[in-house]
Amino acid sequence: MSSHTWPSWLPLRADLAELSAYGAPQVPSLAQLNTNENPYAPSAELVDAITARISVVAKTLNRYPDRDAMELRSALAKFLNNISGTSLGLNQIWAANGSNEIIQSLFLACGSRAALGFTPSYSMHPLIARVTATQWHAGSRNLDFTIDVDGALAQIAQIQPGLTFVTTPNNPTGTSISLQDLDLLAHACAKVSGLLVVDEAYAEFSNDPSAVTLLDNHPNIVVIRTMSKAFAFAGVRLGYLAAREELVDAMLLVRLPYHLSTLTQAAAIAALEFQAQSLATVQVLRQSRDSLALKLEDLGCSVIPSSANFLLFSVENPQSVWRSLLDQGVLIRDVGLSGYLRVSIGNEAENEQFISALRQSLGGK
Repeated sequence: MSSHTWPSWLPLRADLAELSAYGAPQVPSLAQLNTNENPYAPSAELVDAITARISVVAKTLNRYPDRDAMELRSALAKFLNNISGTSLGLNQIWAANGSNEIIQSLFLACGSRAALGFTPSYSMHPLIARVTATQWHAGSRNLDFTIDVDGALAQIAQIQPGLTFVTTPNNPTGTSISLQDLDLLAHACAKVSGLLVVDEAYAEFSNDPSAVTLLDNHPNIVVIRTMSKAFAFAGVRLGYLAAREELVDAMLLVRLPYHLSTLTQAAAIAALEFQAQSLATVQVLRQSRDSLALKLEDLGCSVIPSSANFLLFSVENPQSVWRSLLDQGVLIRDVGLSGYLRVSIGNEAENEQFISALRQSLGGK
């Protein structure tokens, strides 16, 4: 809830007045492990490729960008096809300024009915629902943070949502859902003429196959992905979706004119051309995640199994532990789950600093 007092002259929508703006704390720290960023900067080769491509397109910045981002969407389709064995065409891909714009566009185009998600999950789903005046229903998860599929099926039948969101790997828990269960959920959504929106922001860190492999059999599935995490491209802001062509056509109805800048498109295309370098750190982060989980367990913390680039772990008095870590220069995330904190996987030095600081915070165990 917001503590802001809005002036009487501002005709702010009443349903927004009590909200607070989304955002993780931005405070000085030696180890910034709170926003699930990739800690490794783009390679020198990729930086050179981006610089070269931007130097070319900079000569045309007096002109509007490619409104439909055709070259970029073609490159994104090729990337997904290479990693998933699919045969997606560029007309099944849509790109935007981060996956959050993709989510907002889905609500704008298809949010006339209720939406359903299974909490705890990505907090922007219900926030964007509210901003776009879509009724949000918060389904629950099991005690281990996995989805109760039978319960979810019952909720879909009862609520009949136009949009059902499943995040896998899930943020903030790191847990995943199988393709078999997604298949069941997609069938249930189809029975109520709804979409199943599968948010795969952290998919590259998982061994599970992508839900894009289900698109041929399920026209009502939408898969959202991002270049922010695995591609180490958070500063570029490039998200995209894969879906049936008709869904992409619906995005055209709500997109802003020329919403994706020429510079953004150029940088993203370069990253996709150098994807081996761009994704080189994914395996390193997977190994660091598994190693860090063992160290947390050695400190007596329970760790939720994660397929992402972060870990959710249990501590007593999480608020005081969070503050103690920050006082030692380590910034992690209090996600509002009782008894838990979340840490992003950093580089080797940051991970060691975190463990050392946590040991001190827990009384030197």
